[in-house]
Amino acid sequence: MSQSLVDDPAEAARGPARSVEARPKPDPGRRVDVRRLLRFVVRRPGLLLSVTVLVLVVLASFWPDLFTSQDPLKGVPSQNFRAPSGSHWFGTDELGRDVFSRVVHGAQLSLKATLIAVLVAFVVGGLLGVIAGFVGRWVDDVLMRFVDVLLSIPALFMSLALVTALGYGTVKVAVAVGIASVAAFARVARSEVLRVRQAVFVEASRASGARWYSVLGRHVLPNAAGPVIVLATLDFGSSILAVSALSFLGYGAPPPAPEWGTLISDGRNYLANAWWLTALPGLAIAATVLATNRIARALDGEWSRQR
Repeated sequence: MSQSLVDDPAEAARGPARSVEARPKPDPGRRVDVRRLLRFVVRRPGLLLSVTVLVLVVLASFWPDLFTSQDPLKGVPSQNFRAPSGSHWFGTDELGRDVFSRVVHGAQLSLKATLIAVLVAFVVGGLLGVIAGFVGRWVDDVLMRFVDVLLSIPALFMSLALVTALGYGTVKVAVAVGIASVAAFARVARSEVLRVRQAVFVEASRASGARWYSVLGRHVLPNAAGPVIVLATLDFGSSILAVSALSFLGYGAPPPAPEWGTLISDGRNYLANAWWLTALPGLAIAATVLATNRIARALDGEWSRQR
């Protein structure tokens, strides 16, 4: 055999080339996806600004000392009602407390409540939708009638009723807002599960003898999760508004906690001579909500079309 290999120069010449060609090439897919994502964001100035705003808000909620070193609860009475300036970017309130510091530290409370609310709605609503869509039959009918009842009640009224029953506090406000958003998540999750359940690859998996939990975990959930995640991004902005509204009405953390809604509520009594107490915290809420909505719109339509 060794003599035949030596006597065949053509085979010997092709051998190294074939081995080189057989080597696996590095997969550039991950790097290309990152580059495409960066190009996608950079080419859209509004989206880039929205991502920047949301990153700053998240940083402020976890590391407020990166933005300010002032105590949000300590005031200097001799410096009360100072207009926005270089030393106090958002001015001071009636007790001489720095409003910018209170807005930055208030992001921690408001974002914490918003994340809890979105998580409750995502988990509970998604679970109801998956069960209704995957099981079907009478289970689907019972769960969807319950969801219809939830949809018939305005979300803010339901949140008010729940927070009145649960009691005051940031976490209880967050749970109330999350439960009020369960119906929308259940509807979207059910429709996506129904769509994926009828796909050819799911039918083929069932025909091959796969267990129901294998079909659900490997095929249905991964392909149905996209629209639900986009809805969670959209619901993030509306949850900020709902949490701030309940804090404005006095259901959130007790004073002097600097929740965003509480800051606006405290400043409304001084609109005539200190407009910044209400306008600037309200601007922070509006910027955060608009940023999350812009990112959700990009994820929902623009990025899918680019892919």
